[in-house]
Amino acid sequence: MKLSSDEQTLAENKILILYILDKVGKDISNSALLNLVLAVTDMNYFYFQQFLLDLLQNKYITTYEKEETTFYSITDFGKKTLSLTQDILPGIIKLRVDANFKEELETYEHEHSVIAEFIPRNENYYDITCKVVENSETIFEVKTFVGSKEQAKSIVDNWKNHADKIYPEILKILTK
Repeated sequence: MKLSSDEQTLAENKILILYILDKVGKDISNSALLNLVLAVTDMNYFYFQQFLLDLLQNKYITTYEKEETTFYSITDFGKKTLSLTQDILPGIIKLRVDANFKEELETYEHEHSVIAEFIPRNENYYDITCKVVENSETIFEVKTFVGSKEQAKSIVDNWKNHADKIYPEILKILTK
């Protein structure tokens, strides 16, 4: 794909981004949006960022930062523009989006609803943060520390794999 020469391809890619944002129906992170786009078409990362910038400058989409993550959503103006230009998007691309969309979105939502990380302070001290996030809002967060990297990794992995069981148990204990 040549960024400067094929105006039809440029328009299709911008409309594809609008189409996906409209399908998502809620705020989505830059990386998740990129993954959804890459699931249906081969797009260079730098072109993707340029398309987002163009869409932002023309007020088709809006953005904000939360906890060091950039989120995007389609504006009403973007929705109106999409409804007028959606026919430019080839049917095969729409079919790919519709076919891949649900699975990719479920993967994104699961990955971004359960978050766990550890940060080393020194070789004997690791800060751990475990979260549950819904609709870009942290609804549960636990912070603790441990004395070894192995223990920190074990806690993070356990949270990522079993938060659906651990989180309700913690709430149950806290409400006794």
